[in-house]
Amino acid sequence: MIQLLKGHRPRRRRRLWPFAGIAKPLFCAAVLLFSAVGLFAQEAAASRAEQAASAPGEAARRIGIDEAVDLALKNNLSLESARVALDIKKRKSDLVWNQFLPDLAARGSLAMDNAASTVSGNVPVPLPGSPGIYGVVPYSVDAPRWHVQGNFSASLTLSAALFQGIKTIRMDYQTGRVSYEKARVQMERDVRKAYYQILLAAENVSLLKESFATAERQVAMAEANYRSGLSPQLTLLQAQVSRDNMLPTIDQAENGLKLSMANFAMTLGLPYDSRFELVPVDDTLNFVDLELSELISKAVQNKPDILELRQQLLTLKTSRQAQSLQLYTPYLNLSWNYSPTFLADPFKDEWFKSDNWSDRGTFSVTLGINLNNLFSFTKEGQGLKDVDNNIQTATIGLSQMMRGTELEVYNTVLSLEKTRITMEAQNKTVALAERSYQLTENAYRAGLNDYLQVQNAALELRRARIGVLEQQFNYLTGLIDLEYAMGVSFGTLNSGSVK
Repeated sequence: MIQLLKGHRPRRRRRLWPFAGIAKPLFCAAVLLFSAVGLFAQEAAASRAEQAASAPGEAARRIGIDEAVDLALKNNLSLESARVALDIKKRKSDLVWNQFLPDLAARGSLAMDNAASTVSGNVPVPLPGSPGIYGVVPYSVDAPRWHVQGNFSASLTLSAALFQGIKTIRMDYQTGRVSYEKARVQMERDVRKAYYQILLAAENVSLLKESFATAERQVAMAEANYRSGLSPQLTLLQAQVSRDNMLPTIDQAENGLKLSMANFAMTLGLPYDSRFELVPVDDTLNFVDLELSELISKAVQNKPDILELRQQLLTLKTSRQAQSLQLYTPYLNLSWNYSPTFLADPFKDEWFKSDNWSDRGTFSVTLGINLNNLFSFTKEGQGLKDVDNNIQTATIGLSQMMRGTELEVYNTVLSLEKTRITMEAQNKTVALAERSYQLTENAYRAGLNDYLQVQNAALELRRARIGVLEQQFNYLTGLIDLEYAMGVSFGTLNSGSVK
C-alpha cells in the first residue's frame, strides 16, 4: 500500500471546526496521562504480587476423624434443618397446656341505619288539682341512626379427645427426637466413611506418584543401557511411552481427590477451598470376631431406622385413639358472652352516663355430640378407617425393615469375613510382588531381562498395594455400617484404629 502511494502528494485537509488545531496536543497529553496511570497500576499490582509471594503460606489444617464428626454435627446445614424441626416440636410439647386456655375474642362495631326511625310512647303526667291521679301525654322523638355495640366472649370446649391430643403432641416430640438422633448418627456414619474414602484416594495418588517415579528411574536405566549398547533404542522408547502414559491417570486421580475434599469440606461447614489434611489411620486393623445371631438381634432392636419407624407407628396409634375419642364421645362447651350497647346518639349524647347503656351478657354450658361420627360410612368414619389402614401399612413396613436388616447384617458379616481373608492373602501377595519387582529390576539393570518384564512386575506390585488399601477401606466401612445397624457408638468394634 505504501509502494502504491509513493510519490503521490496528498491534498491538504481543510479544518472542519475551529479547535482542530489543538486536538492533536490534547490527544497526546491524554495518552501520556493514561500511560502514566497504567504504569503506576502495573507497578502497584506487581508490588502486591511480590508481597503475597513473600508472605508465608498458611499451613494446612490437620483434621482427625473425631474432629471432622464434631464439625459436621455443628455446621452441616441439613442437620441444622432437622434441629430446627425438632425445636418446633419441643416448643409445642412445652406449651401443650395452652390447650386448656379459652378462646377469647373482643370486637366493637359502629353502625348506621339506612333510614331514620322514630320512637313514640306515652309519658305519665300528674293532673293539676287531683293529687295522686296521673294522665298521659303522647310523645314522638327521632331515634338515633348511629349505634355502638361491643362484644366480649370466652369459650372453652372440653372432651376426652383433648387429653388424648395432649398425649399425641408429646408423643410427636419424642418421635422428632428419635428422627433427629437418626439424622445425627447418619451424618456421623457418612462423615466417617467419606473420611476413609479420601484417605484411600490420597494413598492411591501417592502410589501412582511412586509408580511414576519408578518409571522415571526405569527410563534413566534404559537410557544408560542404550548408551552402553546393552539394550536397543526400542526399549528406551517403550520406557518413555510407559512413563508418559501415567500422567493422565495421575491427573485424573488428583482431580478426583480435590473434588472429594471440596465436598467433604462443604459437609463439615467449611469453605470448599479450605486447605486441610486428614490424620491417617493406623495400618494395622483389629479384626473382630463377629457372632451373627447376636449382631442380628441387636440390629433388629437398636437400628436407628427401625427405632424411628417404631416410634412413628406408636405416634400414629396415639393419634388414632385421639381421633376415635373425638368421633364417639360427647364434648362439653363452656361459653360466656358480654355485649354492651350504647342506646343514645354516639356523636351527641354523653358516653359515660349509665342510662345510655344497655348491659347484656350470657353464660352457657353445652353438652353435645356429632351424630354423623357414629356411622362408619360417613366422611368422618371413613377418615378413621384411613388411619387404620395407615397403621397397617406402617406395621407391614416395620416388618419388612426388620427382615431387611437381618439380611443386611448377614451380608455385612459375610463381606467382613471375606475381606479379612482377602487382606491376609493380599498382604502376602504384596510381599511377593515387592520381591519379584526387586529381582526383575536387578536383572534388567544387569541386562538379563527386557523392559517389558520390569513393567509387568511394577504393574503387579501397584495392583497388589492398591488391592490391600481397598480391602482395608472395605473392612473399615463395613464395620461402620455394622455399628450403625447395631445402634452402638462408632469405633466400638474397631477401637484404637485412629491415631
